[in-house]
Amino acid sequence: MFNDRQEAALQLAQRLQSYQGKHPLILAIPRGAVPMGKIVAKQLEGDFDVVLVRKLRAPNQPELAVGAVNEDGETYLAEDAVLYGASAAHLKTEIQIQLATIRKRRAQYANIKPSVDPAGRLVIVVDDGLATGSTMISALQGLRLRKPAKLICAVPVAPQDTLLKIKAFADEVVCIETPHFFQAVGQFYRHFPQVEDDEVLRLLQEP
Repeated sequence: MFNDRQEAALQLAQRLQSYQGKHPLILAIPRGAVPMGKIVAKQLEGDFDVVLVRKLRAPNQPELAVGAVNEDGETYLAEDAVLYGASAAHLKTEIQIQLATIRKRRAQYANIKPSVDPAGRLVIVVDDGLATGSTMISALQGLRLRKPAKLICAVPVAPQDTLLKIKAFADEVVCIETPHFFQAVGQFYRHFPQVEDDEVLRLLQEP
């Protein structure tokens, strides 16, 4: 159990200590991981930015991810997506909805901070936890095409079976806790408030 995202980020940075001073690029998945990514970047003396990816929601179950789409429009679909009613028609509509949100956010963020090119960089992708892993996998897929020198997934908590899936997409996976009983990421934080757009914009503005 982590007290909050700050505590989780500090523990994560400790696990990543070997990369301090190696000019890593820390990419956070908005919005929840942005405060964490900023802390990890400061601790490791690295650059900070966001990687834009959105989960694809199951019909009538908006909290359930059946896949994800990244900024390039590439999609990752969970093996059991069809079991949750995610038809081709539903997915086509859902992908367009989520891409529109991604483009809106990129336009917002670009006014504040130009995006950092991950090519040739040591890239650490941070999230506040994984459930199905769909958004992380989609983020890693998109980043791999941009040819980073090394691609690392770093999260405080995730189920073991999700981590096994992630390992196929990252050069290294760092995870602090792998509980057997897992319902949702928020279950492992005492304080887990929603991160708002204003906070994301403020953190991107900060040096």
